[in-house]
Amino acid sequence: MTSAVHMRILSFAVCLTVGLSLTAGSAWGQGGARSRVVVHNTGEADWQGRIVSIPWSEFSSSTGVVDTALFRIVEVSTKREVPIQLERVGGTEVRNVLFPASVKARDSMVFRVEKARRAVPVPLTFARHVPERKDDFAWENDRIAFRAYGKALERTNENAHGFDVWVKRTRALVIDERYRRNDYHEDHGDGLDYYSVGFTLGAGNVAPFWKDSVWYPGNHSRWEVLDNGPLRTTFRLHYDPVVLNGIRVSHVKTVSLDAGSHMNRITVEYRTEGADSLPIAMGIVLRKEPGVMHADERTGLMTYWEPMHPKYGTTGVAVVAGQGLRIRTRGNQMIMDARVASGQPFTYHAGACWDREGTFTSAEAWEAWVRSFQGTIRSENNQRINFR
Repeated sequence: MTSAVHMRILSFAVCLTVGLSLTAGSAWGQGGARSRVVVHNTGEADWQGRIVSIPWSEFSSSTGVVDTALFRIVEVSTKREVPIQLERVGGTEVRNVLFPASVKARDSMVFRVEKARRAVPVPLTFARHVPERKDDFAWENDRIAFRAYGKALERTNENAHGFDVWVKRTRALVIDERYRRNDYHEDHGDGLDYYSVGFTLGAGNVAPFWKDSVWYPGNHSRWEVLDNGPLRTTFRLHYDPVVLNGIRVSHVKTVSLDAGSHMNRITVEYRTEGADSLPIAMGIVLRKEPGVMHADERTGLMTYWEPMHPKYGTTGVAVVAGQGLRIRTRGNQMIMDARVASGQPFTYHAGACWDREGTFTSAEAWEAWVRSFQGTIRSENNQRINFR
């Protein structure tokens, strides 16, 4: 699906080929039959816990699995059961089977599907509405956390517009505990919220962009959780219609975060009355002190390594979108702008890291990983799912 300027829509799915082959001489449900799932990493970068997604209809028809509660997946070389999520995308029926795979570039890994009750997985992603904190909506995985601001905050002097970052240095989920103790601006050993958003797009939010300026449409007024872990959390934020430059604009955002990733997959759909398309901008707030900015218009990537906070360290932020988008600095923001057609979804990725979490400790390391991530999502059109 494309925008008015033929914007390529990206997906957060990994670049993979999945082959399923039934064990010779047996069928599912007869004598403890098993199936093998061969996951091929056809890309140039190693996977560390990438979330593999197989449509349930294909998985079920190929393996004969019917009972969603009576199968497990085991990694053959280690003989270890891997966690599974049955993704429903807001409905009641299972849409996809999700599980993690760590596969080297141009290599493969074999999994076995067994007829057995599986272990209860440890949740690695989570999201919830936070009415006790002025309609915040917060989400996280085992690496990083974020929040978006709701309508109740608009009536206060604390109002802000962009995506906030809650840095973490624990694999545990922290949102509930931080809100419970009502003290998330100090590091109690697991990270904190020291990221400042204000009247900006923060860490990769999106908004209409007219006359060289961002037009903020207000905070979300409604929310819905479509899936909530243990491996992928997906939710939707709804925004009230507003009139911007004589055009009535309404929109909805769908955000998805996988375990082990630093990047959100964000799909925004604008509907306009009085125009066929809408100029939009994705942005990153810049600090007064010098940081390290990198912009690549050819590939549609911008990264920012913030100046070091004397007490809390350094946050890195990134946005990955379509090729050939213009990137500029406007005021205290780095802006990547595009034009989208009314009623057509536009998908991009945005996320963050913290040097004290330990995975990325320099601007160079952060940019290199974001480029690798970009390469993975770019090659998704080569994805094949083979059953044999």
